[in-house]
Amino acid sequence: MTHTVLLFAASMMLLPAESINQLSTAEKKAGWKLLFNGKDLKNWRIYGSEKPPGPGWKIEDGILKKLAMIPGGSIITTDEFTDFELSWEWSITPGGNNGIKYLVTEKRPSAPGPEYQMLDDAVHPDGKLGTDRQTAALYDIIPPAADKTLKPVGEWNQSRIIVRGNQVEHWLNGKKVVSYTLGSDELKAAISKSKFKDQKDFAEKISGHIMLTDHGDACSFRNLKIRAIEP
Repeated sequence: MTHTVLLFAASMMLLPAESINQLSTAEKKAGWKLLFNGKDLKNWRIYGSEKPPGPGWKIEDGILKKLAMIPGGSIITTDEFTDFELSWEWSITPGGNNGIKYLVTEKRPSAPGPEYQMLDDAVHPDGKLGTDRQTAALYDIIPPAADKTLKPVGEWNQSRIIVRGNQVEHWLNGKKVVSYTLGSDELKAAISKSKFKDQKDFAEKISGHIMLTDHGDACSFRNLKIRAIEP
């Protein structure tokens, strides 16, 4: 067994299921709500469908797992959000690729919303195409800060997305690593150089769903929660 695989196996030693996916009293007072309760996916459905998540999504010991090479579909919240703070923990397998999209609309299926990238930066081919395709980037548009702190593959990272009015922030392990303004000339110029250049209204401010993507690789999620904030 390789050193990387050993690291991954060790990092996936789980906390007791009852100690994760919980909100403290302070969090409840602050308006936080769980998007995943550790038991079911009743608040999620397949993008573009009313069907529940497919078999590629599995809940085990309070962890939501996207299984490798088993189709589950990209899944979205049944609710939509406008101004919010989203927080989650995630762990990816060697060579893995996943992402969370937000402000998601089903009216633009080829580019449903901006994406917070989650990647094995060192190994996955996408990461070699540029820093704007690496972990915590606004995928293919804005790279994260060069001094970001990314945990080794298999360990748990903590991420946040904040959308307040037209201002958006990506956070990784306690540090803000991306900041941009929806609808701004600067963002439009960056989009014009990306794969989304022909997508009308891409990255404009809307109310939308949260999406967990299915890129075919294994990825795990826990402590997935959101709160509405004032614009």
